[in-house]
Amino acid sequence: MKAKPRIRFFGVAAYELIDDQSRHILVDPFLDENPGSPVKSRELNRVDLIVVSHAAFDHMGDTEALARHTGAPVVCGGEVKNFLMAKGLPAAQLRATTWGISVEVAGITVHPVECHHWSQIKMPDGTFASGVPMSFVIPLSPRDRFYHYGDTAIFSDLKLTAKLYRPTIGCVGITNPLEILSRVTGPGRLLTGEMNPEQGALAVQWLGLKIALPCHYIDPDCPEVHEFNRHLATAKRVGKRVPKSVVMKPGEWLLL
Repeated sequence: MKAKPRIRFFGVAAYELIDDQSRHILVDPFLDENPGSPVKSRELNRVDLIVVSHAAFDHMGDTEALARHTGAPVVCGGEVKNFLMAKGLPAAQLRATTWGISVEVAGITVHPVECHHWSQIKMPDGTFASGVPMSFVIPLSPRDRFYHYGDTAIFSDLKLTAKLYRPTIGCVGITNPLEILSRVTGPGRLLTGEMNPEQGALAVQWLGLKIALPCHYIDPDCPEVHEFNRHLATAKRVGKRVPKSVVMKPGEWLLL
């Protein structure tokens, strides 16, 4: 008998997905230095696959530690693969891919899709590597397909992702996690995340989602989440088809 898929949110953009075969998939597993996550990497003993959108500290997170601890394979971009190999992980454990190159690893299908962002990382030898950031569509059952936005900005070809991959539930970032923003240094201040709430509300409509998970926060009771929901409510009032918004707390499960 097949299981009902479940999704657990850890804060920022870290998720655990359990598909209808009871396989555990971690996406952007930022746990140990995530002040909102009630779960740390050493507590996760069952991991069948790790999926990494890009090399930012709050997305690649604890991939190295989790891959060592659990032996799980990793789906990632070329820059993340090279970094993990430089840290001593075997190439046989790492599957590099990019937009359009769908892969099956550990019996799990992953569709990498277009992502408008950047990815760069300091290598162990002090040099820098850059690569192509990714969003993903990951089927969890014949009727449940999870979209992870991978830090993308809004762009109109999200409509093409909807047409080709038909995601049903997905997360989009609509703010910056204030609790870790001090790690992003530079003059001045950041005014928005990769998408602001209005853009995020438009993105989930273009994606054709049934359930939208606003994210890239630690505290769900933040102004941007409320604004995101207001934009969806406004669109619904004028007759547009909008997804149901589910605002998750770090550590919370959602049963599909």
